[in-house]
Amino acid sequence: MNTEYIPADADDTASAPETARVWDALAGFKDRLAAITLAVPAEAIAAFRATLDEADQALKARFADDEPVEALVRDRAQLVDLVLTRAWVLHTAAHAGELALVAVGGYGRGELHPCSDIDVMVLLPKSEGSPWQSDLERFLTFLWDIGLEVGHSVRTIDDCQRESLADISVATTLIEARLLAGPELLLTAMKKALAADHIWSAADFYEGKVREQQTRHLRFHDTGYNLEPNVKASPGGLRDIQTIAWVAKRHFGAETLDELVSHGFLTAAELRKLKTAQSFLWKIRFALHVLTGRREDRLLFDHQIRLARQFGYEDATYTLAVEQFMQRYYRTVMDISLLNEMLLQLFSEAILNPAPTTPAPLNPRFQMRNEYLEVASDDVFMRQPSAILELFQVLCQNPDLKGVRAATIRSLQRHLWLIDEEFRQNPRHHRLFLEILREPEGVTRAFRRMNLYGVLGRYVPAFGRIVGRMQYDLFHAYTVDAHTLFVLRNLRRLATPRFEHEFPKLSVLFHTLPRPELGYLAALFHDIAKGRGGDHSELGAVDAEAFCLEQGLSRYDARLVAWLVRHHLLLSVTAQKKDITDPEVVNEFARRVGDTTHLDYLYVLTVADVRGTNPKLWNAWKASLFEEFFERTKRALRRGLESPIGEAELIAETQQEAREILTRDGVPAAEVNRVWKHLTGAYFLRHTAEEIAWHTSLLAGRDPFDEEPLIAVRQETGRGGTAIFSYTQRRQHAFARATAVLDQMGLTILDARITPTTNSFSIDTYLVLEDTGGAINDRTRVHEIEQGLLRSLRDEAGSTLTVTRRAPRQVRMFTTPTQITWSDDDRNQRTVLELVASDRPGLLSEMGKVFVREKIQLLGARIVTVGERAEDVFYVADTIDRALDGAARARVEAALRAALDQRA
Repeated sequence: MNTEYIPADADDTASAPETARVWDALAGFKDRLAAITLAVPAEAIAAFRATLDEADQALKARFADDEPVEALVRDRAQLVDLVLTRAWVLHTAAHAGELALVAVGGYGRGELHPCSDIDVMVLLPKSEGSPWQSDLERFLTFLWDIGLEVGHSVRTIDDCQRESLADISVATTLIEARLLAGPELLLTAMKKALAADHIWSAADFYEGKVREQQTRHLRFHDTGYNLEPNVKASPGGLRDIQTIAWVAKRHFGAETLDELVSHGFLTAAELRKLKTAQSFLWKIRFALHVLTGRREDRLLFDHQIRLARQFGYEDATYTLAVEQFMQRYYRTVMDISLLNEMLLQLFSEAILNPAPTTPAPLNPRFQMRNEYLEVASDDVFMRQPSAILELFQVLCQNPDLKGVRAATIRSLQRHLWLIDEEFRQNPRHHRLFLEILREPEGVTRAFRRMNLYGVLGRYVPAFGRIVGRMQYDLFHAYTVDAHTLFVLRNLRRLATPRFEHEFPKLSVLFHTLPRPELGYLAALFHDIAKGRGGDHSELGAVDAEAFCLEQGLSRYDARLVAWLVRHHLLLSVTAQKKDITDPEVVNEFARRVGDTTHLDYLYVLTVADVRGTNPKLWNAWKASLFEEFFERTKRALRRGLESPIGEAELIAETQQEAREILTRDGVPAAEVNRVWKHLTGAYFLRHTAEEIAWHTSLLAGRDPFDEEPLIAVRQETGRGGTAIFSYTQRRQHAFARATAVLDQMGLTILDARITPTTNSFSIDTYLVLEDTGGAINDRTRVHEIEQGLLRSLRDEAGSTLTVTRRAPRQVRMFTTPTQITWSDDDRNQRTVLELVASDRPGLLSEMGKVFVREKIQLLGARIVTVGERAEDVFYVADTIDRALDGAARARVEAALRAALDQRA
């Protein structure tokens, strides 16, 4: 497997995909179809079906034998040509001189995958009569009967012109029209009516297709590096190649991509690269259609594994076969994206700005032409190799530039070989690299282009190894390089005034960092060692420190960057898996961080990292959780590590804040004291003053002898989700029942705190979100939750609800072995159970049932979902409030494994 992404130079000699011989069987299929008549319709249908089935099986066999996919795509189209034209003759012979059967769209190009859309148009003369209507209906019905799902339209030339004018997608489809049967003069007349001097001039067509591409890219978050990409529509997919071809055909009349070389828009090497990329994506798409038996263009997880095996990839020491396969896919779409960018830019100049323009000098090495950056002369990079990095600094300093001119991109790629060890050790280049990071604008754009053009992977060879590297799980939504650049983008947005509204407090904090570029360097290196084996944080820290020292940073700064890389997961993991209301947890974390400078850098990096991992991962709850932990830690650091805050002091402060809120809300002090006398110190540590005030106001005035469960839902909470409060007699089954009800309703449980009171009741609080990631705002939904919990908790004898919701398709693709880890929390006289297992509906309820059967008290839970995995933490004790001994742990672990593995 390649270890570094290096775009092909202009003199690349890689050969284009070979072309297979003519499919000899086509002649035989043609003869068989010619012998079919409609004397017995059922026999005709059966004969057509048999011919199609046999031909499709032959194509699949050829694909399995690794014949070039170009030949298979062409032959599939020719096969359908034979079927359609024979069926057309059989049904419309009486109108052969009047009607034209026309292939359009991809079929018009003569390209069909096994289950591609087969789009045809019946082109009519201007006559108002319709004697052919019944024959056409029989023809189309016959196609369905023989198993061809044909998309069809029936239009006159005027219809074609009118509908094309109204919709560029119709115009695009008809541009590729190809005559199957009927008078050629009719098709010629249609093409004349749709010519650029009548509708959609070359300029209008170009601008329309560019807008269309931009809109399509946004549907995929403007990246081709999603976990389950669409090989046709994603950025860098087949549609981007087709966009190039459509514009070329409209303006230059080019029928093939090869003609772009003769027109001077592509070099021979670029053409080979484009054809090789198209061939690889065609091969994937053909395989998807064969595998699924339908028009499937999404490279879903289960398909990725099968195709990796089918294409001959094998698991390596540190890299799965599927990860190798997908890395090639992602690097292929990167090649297509670059060529698409270059060609559309060249087309823009040829179509929109054909007149020569005078460049505007920017410095002795660079100038601006048509709002694009270009080198002042062809030998700039050879004479001054530092211009390779300077190019990106000039882009940052001139934000109005639309990009880099295609000729300059070509020149840059021809000179990538100059970025060698000597180049990397040059102090001038070190200064340039750091100056780019320090630019006030355009840093993200510059680094994305550095990656796309192959410069970043050359200058930082370790980065080249992660280009296109995917991780086969649901947690990481992007390739490692794409994720890294998203993290850099997120940090840059904190530094940019126009994005301050997104995270106002974080933006203020970011501006206090002494050297923001150290955060950017930590972002670039935090995942750079992925895929090497071992701890990527430790390996990446070594790389980061060495790189920073090479670039001339001070030893302190280099060690700070390395520390951030080594500990980039520390804040996130601690906040989500530890009890951050426990002062000792906060104090221990503060000791590891050491000072507020390290804490500030780590906090902003953590938020940027989590937000850049997966769009669905970040929510208001995580934002609130991280901020709370950050503030608690900052307070501990300011107080001094030698005099950490104690429990008693923290409880007193929280109670005082809660009393002030309750006084303001008019709750009598006597009622507050009556409620609080049954609450433990653990309760006041685990809840905020606002939560305590809410709970107290609910319990104030309640009859102390009332055994009816009390359920309340607060639609807005400072913790970033919807809070559910439950006050009920202490019963072991309460957690199992409550989580089953909430899970069955499709709610995501983020946090659970179970706090026994001294009067045999329990205050249980759950923090939940809808499965969309939002809080619950519908009053009807709130009522549904309250009533569901009340019914379940009132039922003393009834069994726990069984959760029947199915896990999502993606989650079902993965199997995570159940892992159980035990640890002691001696200070709080409880045991910590950490569970790693496959996430699925009903998991928490199953855990609760085991706790009931084994007579285990649940005191709290931290619920963490990492893609397809549940990584939950439970705080438990025995029935007399003691930590579990070894025998109890072994018994509970055996019961949990039996229950969870059976359900899985």
